[in-house]
Amino acid sequence: MITVCSLARLQETVERTGARKMITLINAGTRVDRPAAISAGDHLFLAFNDITAPAEGLTPPGEDHVRELLAFVGDWDRATPLVIHCFAGISRSTAAAFITTCALAPKANEMTLASSLRRASPSATPNARLVALADTLLKREGRMVEAVRSIGRGADAFEGTPFTLSVAPAASRTGPERA
Repeated sequence: MITVCSLARLQETVERTGARKMITLINAGTRVDRPAAISAGDHLFLAFNDITAPAEGLTPPGEDHVRELLAFVGDWDRATPLVIHCFAGISRSTAAAFITTCALAPKANEMTLASSLRRASPSATPNARLVALADTLLKREGRMVEAVRSIGRGADAFEGTPFTLSVAPAASRTGPERA
């Protein structure tokens, strides 16, 4: 399972879920105290700003960030939960969760996955640039972008409420999951 949360809810979310792997998507220089249950090798830290277009002095999400994300989740054995967080738990982390579910279920319908994301989190507003980059790398031909566009902007919130998305266990597959 994947649980998404904000930085402020990180420690309690890792403890509550029993997660042993974690992805951080946050601005460079932001202090993130890695929970003791997560080893350094099981923590992916991606530093970029939550923007959808380049802006002076800011780091936009890039293809290398998405490649690192895809490699990390591709190596996840799914034996223990994964926590994905960003500062607010609304944009970067929800995009990463959507990307992860798409990557782990390459035959799954993108609209179905995006609808599951919306049901789980009314405030989810996945970062469109991250989703577009992943759509290209996963060869989804614009379907991921359209799926996120179809669920629209999430409800206004300063911080998202932690939520969970299910993924099939890795042991049940012989290659990429066939949904």
